[in-house]
Amino acid sequence: MATETQRAVPHPGYSFDQSVAPTNGTWVPPRWMIARDRPPHTPDVPNVNGLGEAWNPHRPYFRGIDLAKPDRHIKVPSIEITSHDQDSIIAFVDVNILDSTGREPYHGDVLVKGNRIVTVGGKLSAEALTNARVYMGNGRTLMSGLCDAHTHFSWTNSDSLDGLAAMPVEEHTLFTARSARTFLDCGYTMCVGAASAKQRLDMVVRNAINTGDIPGPRYLANGQEMAPPKGALIDAITRFVEDADDITKTVTNMAEEGVNVVKFSMSGEEMTETLRAEDTTFPDDMVAAGTEAAHASGIRVCSHARSDESILQCLQYGIDIIYHGSFISEPTMDALEAQKNRVFVAPALNWLYGTLNDAAAFGYPVSKAESVGYARELQVAVSGLKEMKRRGIKVRDILPGGDYGFAWTPHGTYRDLELFVKLLDFTPMEAILSATALGGEIMLHPEELGKVQPGYYADLLLVNGNPLEDITLLSHQENIDVIVMNGHIHKETSARPHQHEAEKSLVSEADQAQLKVEK
Repeated sequence: MATETQRAVPHPGYSFDQSVAPTNGTWVPPRWMIARDRPPHTPDVPNVNGLGEAWNPHRPYFRGIDLAKPDRHIKVPSIEITSHDQDSIIAFVDVNILDSTGREPYHGDVLVKGNRIVTVGGKLSAEALTNARVYMGNGRTLMSGLCDAHTHFSWTNSDSLDGLAAMPVEEHTLFTARSARTFLDCGYTMCVGAASAKQRLDMVVRNAINTGDIPGPRYLANGQEMAPPKGALIDAITRFVEDADDITKTVTNMAEEGVNVVKFSMSGEEMTETLRAEDTTFPDDMVAAGTEAAHASGIRVCSHARSDESILQCLQYGIDIIYHGSFISEPTMDALEAQKNRVFVAPALNWLYGTLNDAAAFGYPVSKAESVGYARELQVAVSGLKEMKRRGIKVRDILPGGDYGFAWTPHGTYRDLELFVKLLDFTPMEAILSATALGGEIMLHPEELGKVQPGYYADLLLVNGNPLEDITLLSHQENIDVIVMNGHIHKETSARPHQHEAEKSLVSEADQAQLKVEK
């Protein structure tokens, strides 16, 4: 394999040091990374999976289940939040509507009654606005709330991996609730749990959000991530599973406790310096058994999968959400393309980017991040994600979610959309669609979440500016003037300069007399 690795040299445009690759690594730079004057390495395409059963990456089946389609046993999770004011009316007048259907933004009015959007576009009559709380657009953009598909409410902004488990449970619960509010403060109204530092933290906070006791996004709760012995990234936050029977019981018990999704930690992480990103930790029988148990219980599986082997395991046994997906080979990419209508990918680019660029202030210098392999992984991951985009996998699969909750990636600094534009060549519209309409899909409520359309939940942002012109607006919460969550005003800013005169030009004095006009 060393000979093949040496022959398949990455294109000169890649600056990473190939010597930081693990000595036992088998990943070879795929065709999309190879200079045109060098022949690509073409790996053998396996015709059996790790269990010795027939496998065709282009027509993927596992034990009679069509892996190109979502498993029919998966149940649609409840995302309903108790509404304490079903009679409320909110109107946005003359806003720039970015509706997340793919249509270019257009000017118009939007009316919300209770927790649903009832009217989009056109001009609302004075009668329709009676008793409404009215927000004047004045050039601002109205759009859907955003989705983070790789969320750790309970990650404690620690400066080390082990620090994630150090907080006592009482303080940890309060921290988790504050993190939920921070996501909402930053415009994230949908989040998918990617593991909880303690088993019940996600579930407790989700339940409190759903009953209206605390503010937060609609949330799909996870439990502790699972790993076999010697396969944990962080021992103190891991639920250890011994074999196929054990993982079946553990997954079933977690589902009975009330999680919406479970997580398998199936590959390493460079920061550990013991389990490399290209190391695979789960045996195939445990992946298959755990996934089967989850689907039988009606819930989905997500996976920490950086190595090519672990990504392939996800695709061979039906895992639903792939986190990271960095070291993907050409045959595995083919398999992913065949399953693009089922599998979601959330690469968590911000973790790689932040560890390289922002961790030095917390004792992890750039030289260290590069020497353990993060510069190499970032370039490899970006190359693979661009190839996914080229193949059309972006249409359904690639979502933001940046592994926030470390000292150098703290809660409140969510910037995935600008990284999608900066690193992956997404247009601002593509990035926004991945965080809104695609967010509704990964939440399994595509007809109710992620768009500004009649009948959808009123989870809305009024942005001071046009994020299609400047995507970084959405990385800074001060640019979001109004946040509506479940038809309730979560946040509103004070008046913008000169706004009063603009309001007068849009709403007659007679109309203003009967309206509560909000600045």
